Amino acid sequence: MLRRQFTTCLMAVPVLYVARTAAFTALAGAANAWALGESEAAAGVREALSRGADAAVSLLGRPDGFLGNPQVRIPLPGALESAASMLRAIGQEQRVDELVTAMNRAAESAVPEARPLLVNAVRSMSVEDAVRIVRGGDTSVTDFFAGKTREPLAQKFLPLVAAQTQKVALAAKYNAVAGRGASFGLIRQEDANVEQYVTRKALDGLYLMIGQEEKKIRQDPVGTGSAILKAVFGGR
Repeated sequence: MLRRQFTTCLMAVPVLYVARTAAFTALAGAANAWALGESEAAAGVREALSRGADAAVSLLGRPDGFLGNPQVRIPLPGALESAASMLRAIGQEQRVDELVTAMNRAAESAVPEARPLLVNAVRSMSVEDAVRIVRGGDTSVTDFFAGKTREPLAQKFLPLVAAQTQKVALAAKYNAVAGRGASFGLIRQEDANVEQYVTRKALDGLYLMIGQEEKKIRQDPVGTGSAILKAVFGGR
């Protein structure tokens, strides 16, 4: 009886070993698949970011990129736009239009400087960032870009914008009038300086266009012609 039980136990050992080995193999395979998924997600998101950034910079960083696009065209802010209407009514339309044109040209000239920082943001993106972006909403790529680049881009854009707006004499008057308007609460403080206002609006326009490119990729990853974008975003 004892001999039979001992023999049965011995026969069970290989079965348990095989079962345990199979379990470890399955777990290892699942881990490898998850690692591949993360790697694939990172590659797909990097390509999405690169495409969105390139498209946005190309669209905006050229003549009429801002001025000719109603979605991102930079107007005079708030109360100053109302004042501009009065100036146009008394024959000062050309001077007002010169300032609006200069503001938009300033944004157009600054946007190409964004490309290196956007590229660096793509290259430095972690796998965790990629997974979070894939699982996020339709603007998670754009939000990532804004979080990583808005502050350094603002510092880079500001002197470029200032160099353009200072060519227009009306820009100094804008700052003077807007400053007084801000003190009475007629204009937001952040809009009281033309250079800072244009810099902020230029960045808003840049991220808006990146967001539109992102939505196109998410809505039709097959249409991009990219296998990796199809693989990552096609199954969402």
